[in-house]
Amino acid sequence: MPHKIGFTVISWSGHEGNYSAKKLMVHAPTVSGWRSTRFCPFPQEIILQLVERCCIRKLQLLAHQYLIPSKIEFHIGDRLPESSSPQQTHNLHRLGYVSLSDNEKTGFRARELKSVHVDAVGSYLKLTFHRNHVNQYNSYNQVALVALNILGDPVDGNEIGTALSKDQLIDQYLNNSLYSSALDGTYTGYKCDSISPLDDLAFDMYQDPEVAHIIRLLDQKKQDMVREERFELAKKLKQAIADLQKVGERLGRYDVEKHSAIEREDYDTAKQKKEQLEAYRLTVYQQLELHDLLDITDSPRKRRQRQHVKETDEQDTSEAASPKHTVAPTPLTPPHFPKIDISSLPYDERPLPALRKRSSDQPVSELDEMPPLTDTATPCSPGAAGQPEPLTEKAQREASLPIDICGDSLVAGAYSKTWSYREDALLTVYKKLLEVPSGTPKAELRSMTRAAVFLCKKALTDKVSSVFLASLNLLRMILSEFIPNHQLGKSEISHCVEQTWNNLLSRTGESTLRLRTLAITFIQEMALFKEVRALQMVPVELVRPMQSSAPTRLALSRLELLEKLLEQLGTKDSGFTLDNVMRFLAGGLEHSAASVRELSVRVVQAMYHLHGKAVLNYLPPDDTSTRKNVLYKNLFDSLAKLDGNTINTQKEKEEIRSLQEQLAVLKEISVGVKKVNQIKSDDAGAVLYSLCIFCGERDESFTEDGLDLHYWKHCPMLQRCLQCRQVVEIASLTEHLLTECERRADFTQCPLCSEALTRDKLTEHAQSAACNRESLCGCSVFVSCSSRKHTQCCYKCDTRVQN
Repeated sequence: MPHKIGFTVISWSGHEGNYSAKKLMVHAPTVSGWRSTRFCPFPQEIILQLVERCCIRKLQLLAHQYLIPSKIEFHIGDRLPESSSPQQTHNLHRLGYVSLSDNEKTGFRARELKSVHVDAVGSYLKLTFHRNHVNQYNSYNQVALVALNILGDPVDGNEIGTALSKDQLIDQYLNNSLYSSALDGTYTGYKCDSISPLDDLAFDMYQDPEVAHIIRLLDQKKQDMVREERFELAKKLKQAIADLQKVGERLGRYDVEKHSAIEREDYDTAKQKKEQLEAYRLTVYQQLELHDLLDITDSPRKRRQRQHVKETDEQDTSEAASPKHTVAPTPLTPPHFPKIDISSLPYDERPLPALRKRSSDQPVSELDEMPPLTDTATPCSPGAAGQPEPLTEKAQREASLPIDICGDSLVAGAYSKTWSYREDALLTVYKKLLEVPSGTPKAELRSMTRAAVFLCKKALTDKVSSVFLASLNLLRMILSEFIPNHQLGKSEISHCVEQTWNNLLSRTGESTLRLRTLAITFIQEMALFKEVRALQMVPVELVRPMQSSAPTRLALSRLELLEKLLEQLGTKDSGFTLDNVMRFLAGGLEHSAASVRELSVRVVQAMYHLHGKAVLNYLPPDDTSTRKNVLYKNLFDSLAKLDGNTINTQKEKEEIRSLQEQLAVLKEISVGVKKVNQIKSDDAGAVLYSLCIFCGERDESFTEDGLDLHYWKHCPMLQRCLQCRQVVEIASLTEHLLTECERRADFTQCPLCSEALTRDKLTEHAQSAACNRESLCGCSVFVSCSSRKHTQCCYKCDTRVQN
């Protein structure tokens, strides 16, 4: 199986400052690699000597982000080329070249990792760098290589320093293919997935070197357990490796941040990162000491002491030895540290969960008996261990930015099923943002803002009131303090409002009054923030058109917010306009809930105060058909009263005049008219005006105007048609609805009781007790009499009062 091949750099064309090619021999997150001199001649060359003659299977190159060569050429051989030899070109065999991207698509921020699959045998490797890609950051036409990794298999050869002929190389390939499976692959048959992930360049470039070495030791032990078929122990070692990989990545990140602060001469931050790194490493090593994962018979402290003595004794001899060094750094065994209180550390600084402590009387004789860092045998509650649940893969993908900024533990708390962890995570973010120094780079501040907004957006949907309140406090601080104080600009304000608005607005429709009130109050407060108010985002979002079927509580909350903000902001340069507000209110007036319609009427009246009759352009026309709707009738009447005119009085007079004309027609066709024509004396004329010709009632107040009032409001024989507002006799109401009314097409006659009904209610009426086949109006006492007597009877028993 191919593995990492060590090498040493024996010569190179030149380098700038501290960027020596010797640094390619070390793999770590903080390495800077090799960089050519300024305005160097091309091509540039680097020659490597492998620790042993081997068959190279794969080359991995990590390019610089902007000091990028156009291509890199590879040569391999078994003899070191000599510059004075005219046969130099025959010493090394050319394998080919790879081209590198100019990196413009990434904005020169990412580094390209290039993998080259080869199948070549040799002891020396030469890399030739051709002219650089031109870009604005590479002012001196330099090329660079950050890291180089060689993967292959050792080859049994008798002579490393002698050159092999072409025929000898062919024979060697053929002979070895019969006995060695390591050379069984070709360019088409070799499987790269047989290479261990621990030998990949990406592993070393993201892992702390010391932890990477520990992981390799555990992996080797795991392979031994698999060969011995001790699968339970292999499973535990696998889990320990997975946990240590997370540890190594975090330590590597802290180290990179520390070096970056040193380069900026920000020594306070560098000191802080150093303390974080040491504290975290200390707690992890305590776990390693507890479980003896790295030792078989003695403790890490003893082995550290022996190693230190050995290094001291061999320090001089190692410098004079052969230059064959391995790529992997010298392993350092963790020292013994005093115990600390893990619970005192913040979430993102705590170590990984450990197993239950081993009984003190249990003997420890070999690594096989040691448990891993994570308890895989007995599950326990995360809350009991003082840690939130680990993040799922889906959560890790969607929360990648907060994880990078805040750490795994804090984000795990925000995603925890325990509400106290979720609240603590938000409070920790709140505290961290308050403590950010003013000189922090804008890019880092924006990343911190967006990470906090992401967590805030998630917490706004939380059902626990304390978590929801913590998210509101965090969002308030971001909008009113963090972004303005650090001058991050309108783009971050806009991003913050856009990301959280939908969740905020949805909470205004909560069934819990306290949560709904909190959400409404915060939105009102947020709209008045200076930075948010300037963008006019809240008013525009608030008055988006509303459907008639929208949830009632949500609709009421939006209308309540609109009413309050109109009073505070007005409609001038606030985001509220006559057009968008009235279009929103038009939907409210058509809502299915009466409470929403009533509140919409109130807001329309408020808009009428501000804009006058321009509001009427967004309402239905004020005519008879519209006024049949009680809502619009009351709305138009209230708007008329706001104008202070007599529109309402004039309409009443017109209606009375119309009724008088109708009554005059009824007088002519009634029986009472005939009696009036027979009376010729003056006294009879006086009697006429004191008598109602329809119900027969006499009253001295029945003057001409008095009779009109009696006919309109009190006469039991007359009734106003609800469809056309015309006054007719009750006895002829059915005939009127079927033949004379303006909406006669909507009515039909019941075949059982002859009553006029709307077509959609006919079936329901026929099956109900209201369908009375004996009397005109359903009176329980049947009176076989004329229509007038029967109607009077019904009037006396109060059954006529049916409009």
